[in-house]
Amino acid sequence: MKKIFLLLLTAFLFVGCGKDEDTIYDFIGTWAGTYEGTEKGDWNVVVATDGKVTGTLHSDQTTENYYISGHLSESGDLVATIGFPEDGEFRGTFTREDKKATGTWSNAVPTPTRSGTWKGAKTSK
Repeated sequence: MKKIFLLLLTAFLFVGCGKDEDTIYDFIGTWAGTYEGTEKGDWNVVVATDGKVTGTLHSDQTTENYYISGHLSESGDLVATIGFPEDGEFRGTFTREDKKATGTWSNAVPTPTRSGTWKGAKTSK
């Protein structure tokens, strides 16, 4: 009976030690890049161990800084808002393989609404 128990325990350990590709671990750290469209500038965010994303968006035209706040899923999908209170969206995808990120942005304040695309990469852990 002990042998069967040990055999089953060993089998479960090997199953539990498989490669876990859907974790937030690869995304944790600082990411930065540029954005363009009806306005342009740069952005940077920090991804925490729980997937929380915080950072800033800096406009070259208005020299304003906007707060970015949101969440990154274990698969790399970002859903975040721009401004406080929430004035816009900052959405996209972060990739594990090449440590790059791309997406779209929009900001309604000040009017008229501005929008475009963004890109970047992981800069540190």
